[in-house]
Amino acid sequence: MPSFDTVCEPNLPEVKNAVDNTSKEIATRFDFKGTSAAVELKDKDITLIGDAEFQLVQIEEILRNKLTKRSVDVRFLDKGDVQKIGGDKVKQVFKVKSGIESEQAKKITRLIKDSKLKVQAAIQGDAVRITGAKKDDLQAAMALIRKDVADLPLTFNNFRD
Repeated sequence: MPSFDTVCEPNLPEVKNAVDNTSKEIATRFDFKGTSAAVELKDKDITLIGDAEFQLVQIEEILRNKLTKRSVDVRFLDKGDVQKIGGDKVKQVFKVKSGIESEQAKKITRLIKDSKLKVQAAIQGDAVRITGAKKDDLQAAMALIRKDVADLPLTFNNFRD
């Protein structure tokens, strides 16, 4: 029976490359000379460090541009609060989303069931598997998910005949 998985997985090597490129640009830019501006990636957390909030905004803009150039959807970033650290320095942590949360997975399965398409949706861990008898129904389900779930950067993989 044909099926595919709906997942929310970033391309982590490209995220790492974008963070590295951002770090290089910060090191060479004149307006960041002599400041504590930095960007770090640990596991799935990107930490921006700066002397003031306006610097964090500038670093975030550079990071978003680098991610976009590397074809990584910026909707994967979950923006945290600005925190004060020692002295005048501030930091902000961005979490890189990975996997579909249970609320979103339930929303996708309900969307599929309400659509009257001849497909079934099942939550499997942090992915949603959609199965159906015909490829055309599965492609219609993909189009429906792309249209109605615009707040998540979803991808479809593991398509089987």
